[in-house]
Formats: sequence, structure tokens, C-alpha cells
Amino acid sequence: MFTPLVTDQPPAAWRVLLDYVRPHRKALAAGAVLSLATGAAGLSLPLVAQDLIADLSADRSISGALLLMSLLVIANAGIGALGSYVLQRTAESVVLTARRSLTATLLRLRVSAVDTVEPGDLLARATSDTTLLRAMTTNSLIGFGTGGLTLVATLVMMGLVDTVLLAVTVGVIGLAALVIGGIVPAINRASKRAQESVGRMGAALERALGALRTVKASGAEERERDAVHAAAEDSWRQSVRAAKWQALAGNTAGLSTQVAFITVLAVGGARVATGAIDVGALVAFLLYVFYLMSPIQQLVSAVAQYQVGAAAISRIQEVHAMPGEPERAPAPLPAPGARPAAVAFDDVRFRYTSELPYIHHGVTFSVPPRGMTAFVGPSGAGKTTVFSLIERFYDPTAGRVLLDGRDIADWDIAELRAAIGYVEQDAPVLSGTLGENLLFGAPDAGPDAVATALRTTRLEELVARLPDGLDTLVGHRGTKLSGGERQRVAIARALLRRPRLLLLDEATSQLDAVNEAALRDTVTAVARETTVLVVAHRLSTVTSADRIVVMDAGRVLAVGTHAELLDGSPLYAELAATQFLTAVE
Repeated sequence: MFTPLVTDQPPAAWRVLLDYVRPHRKALAAGAVLSLATGAAGLSLPLVAQDLIADLSADRSISGALLLMSLLVIANAGIGALGSYVLQRTAESVVLTARRSLTATLLRLRVSAVDTVEPGDLLARATSDTTLLRAMTTNSLIGFGTGGLTLVATLVMMGLVDTVLLAVTVGVIGLAALVIGGIVPAINRASKRAQESVGRMGAALERALGALRTVKASGAEERERDAVHAAAEDSWRQSVRAAKWQALAGNTAGLSTQVAFITVLAVGGARVATGAIDVGALVAFLLYVFYLMSPIQQLVSAVAQYQVGAAAISRIQEVHAMPGEPERAPAPLPAPGARPAAVAFDDVRFRYTSELPYIHHGVTFSVPPRGMTAFVGPSGAGKTTVFSLIERFYDPTAGRVLLDGRDIADWDIAELRAAIGYVEQDAPVLSGTLGENLLFGAPDAGPDAVATALRTTRLEELVARLPDGLDTLVGHRGTKLSGGERQRVAIARALLRRPRLLLLDEATSQLDAVNEAALRDTVTAVARETTVLVVAHRLSTVTSADRIVVMDAGRVLAVGTHAELLDGSPLYAELAATQFLTAVE
């Protein structure tokens, strides 16, 4: 289910936009100056036209006026093109700045925060929402400034020609401004809803593509398609609604200039007839009325685009307001032979949110440095949550998690994770080459270390079989590898980090018996040099563990060896009996 993000008090969109623009303020100022120069050249044309008409009336040569008009037109076009390029380039830089900032925030978000939002919606915020900042920069920020200055300059020039006609023009435009002011909030509401619908569409599409095999196997293509289409259609409806209001605002502005032209023509004609102004002044004023259309449209577009951009900025800022981890430089990985870590849970209670029940109810255990400790128990016992708390993906609701006798809340989070090698339950493999996946957690590992990891996890045969060896692309989420191969790649990736603490969550669930036995021997060997924690449903992988922690319903029921627990833990004895391990010594 899509969960919208909510913030109590989003910052003003202008302030956020200015933060993005600040690194590019010089280029933006240059573009604004060029735009103003274009406007100044355009404002000069009616005055030159007035002189030209005066020369014609006096039977004087008009070649000088025509040459000046030609130069002004050429300058207007050239400066305008350069100014447009500078502004567009700067706007793209603003979008890049926003995307860098947002993606950095996304990758620092707490796992608990990401759990509340659909990944597709976050993707939409980083792509489509940030794209809207481009038009907001050029149309709103610069457009409002240059359009406003041009409008004021035009009105001043009109006042110099005739103040009566200026009053008539301002009256007509003022009425149009009142109408447009009532339309603006509707544009904002429709734009925000349209962007939210894009987020829902991204979430629905990511949901379907992320489980495409399940969708196809379940014959659910049409249902998933309908869900994506419904979100797309809702976005279309809201975008059309916003476009309708924008068109109404734009046409109102255009209508105001046309009404102003007709009114000025009527009033001005009467003033020419009475001799208050001459024909040249009326022509110049009418040209200014025509020229007035451009800054008015620019201002209306700026206001409308601001509403669209403000809706996008609101969604972007919602992500920045989500709880994140501190931004720190990566910590160095442990040196070869580094001291193994000790782990302890001290009366840990945990639940994901205040509305959900507790996962852990006073979990307490301790793991000394070196050796293998296994966590077993039925599904839902809280075994995987132990690893999530150690990695600080979540913080305990109560109690303490200790590493080397020190509360992990006091550790630098980068230093903490540098000491840990973690193999998740679903053993994710990222899009890219096999080599890139192996080096993902230890990019500085040398060829010898990679060769050792491949040999340890029995991946040498796979590498030899692949067409490009370590440079072979493994596909999205490792689709070109089998489940067992993905698990072994994930284990090799963790081992290359030379961890002081190795966490293996169901690391053998997709391995065949031969590879499981080989991995069991590997883990046993690794446990002689480091601390290994293993979550397992298949007890055959942990019967030789130094200690086994039996969990059920978020509590630790017993701790001991396989032999001790067969006699001392009814739950463990039951699990062993169901897996035919009661005779294993």
C-alpha cells in the first residue's frame, strides 16, 4: 500500500529553490542581464518607430531610423538566443544539484524510514519531481524578475508617452490580475495531486517489475497493468486540470492586453482628434501595449510554474525531512588478523512502530569473540531482527546491543559496519558484473584475496564457465545466476571485507547438499579466526556450532550446544526431531 510522506511545516518553495540556485548564481545573473538587455532593445523599438513617423510627417529621410531599427532587431535576436542558452544551461545545473542532494539523502535514510514508503515513489521524486525545477528556475525565478522589471520599464515608457492612456491600460490589467490571483491556488492543488499520482504509478510499476516472475506465474499481468494504468490516468486527469487552469490564466492575460489595445485605440483616437497627442505618440503607445503582452505572459507563466514547482519541491523536501543516518566518510576495513568482535544483547525490546506489537521481549544473550553461534527457532521468532539491530538498521526500543562491551549507539556507524560482514536472507546481487559484485563491499581487495574468496565459496567453476569470467554481466538482481550461486557470491562478498563479525542469515537455504557441506566447513574454518553468527532453519548447518541460541516469539528460551539442547530444550528437540537430527552427535 502506498503511504504518503507527511511533514508538519514544509519550508517555503522559494527558499528551497534559492538554496539549489546559490551555487549557480553568477551564471543565473548573467542570463538575467542578457534577458534584460533583450527587453531593453525591444523597448527602444516603439520610440524609434515614433521618430520614424515624425520623419515621414516632416518629409525627412528615414534611412537612419530604419538602420537603427534593424540593428535593434538583430541585437534583440542575438542577445535573446544567448540569454536563453545561459538560462537553460543554468536550469539544468540546478536540476543536477537537486538530484545530487536528493540521492545523497535517499542513500542515507534509515531503513525504518524507507520501510514506510514505496521505492517507486522515491524514484519518482528523484526523477520527475526534480525535472520540474528546470522550468521553475527559468520561468519562475528569472521569468518573474525579468518579466517584472520589463513590465515596470514598459509602464514607465508608456507614462512618458501619455499618462491618461497609461491609467486606462493599468485599470484593464489590474482587473485581469484579480482573476488570475483566484486561479493560482487551483494550479498548485492540481499539480501536487498530479505528482503524487506519478509517484503512485512508479510504486505500482516497481512492485510489478520487482516480482515479475510471480506476477506472470499468477496470471496477474492484467491486474497489475490496471493498477499502473489507474495511477497514470489519475496523473493525466490532474495534469489536465492543472493545464486547464494554466490555460485560463494565460488566456486571461492575453485577453487583458487585447482589451487594453482596443480601449487605448478608442481613447487614444479621441485624444488625437482633440489634439492632446499626435498620431506618432498613439502609434508608439499602441506598440507598447503590444509589447506589454510579453512581460505579462511571462509573469503569469512564472506564477503558474511556481505553483507546479512548489508542489514538486514539497515532495522533495518530504524526503529530506525523513530520518537519516549521519553523513560520514567510509571507515577502513579491518586489517588482516584483526581481533574478533564480542556481541551481547542486554534485555532488548524492539518493535518497528508504536502501533505494531513487539518483536523482541527482553532478549538477552552474549557471544564471546571467535567461534560460531547459531540462532534457531520457528519463523517469527525474531532471529533476523537480531542481525538488523546489530547492523543498526533499527535501534532497540529498550535495552542495549553491545559490541566489544560498548553500546553500538556510541559507535561511529561507518566504523561499526566496516567491522561486519553481512549476508542477507535473500542474498541480493546487484546489476553489473560478477567482479563488481564481489568487490562491492571491499573495492580495494586485490586479485589474491578475490581468488581466495572464490575458492572458499566454490565459485571458481562458475567463473571458468562464464563467457567473460569476472567481467560477465549478471543481470538485474543477478537473474543470470542461480539462487545458490547468488548466495555464494554474497558470502564471498562478505568474506572479502575481512570482517571481525560475520552475520549469515539463512546463508545455505538455496544450496544443494554438496555445496552446503562445503560451506559448512568454510564457515567452521572462518569461525576459528572471527566471530560468526548464523541464522538457520536447517539445523544440519549448525549442529557443530560452538553455541546455539533457541528463540521463540521474541524471547531466548535456551542457549547451549546441540547435544545439550536435545536434552534441555523441548523446542529444540522438537525441531531436531522434525529434521531427523536427534541422532546427530
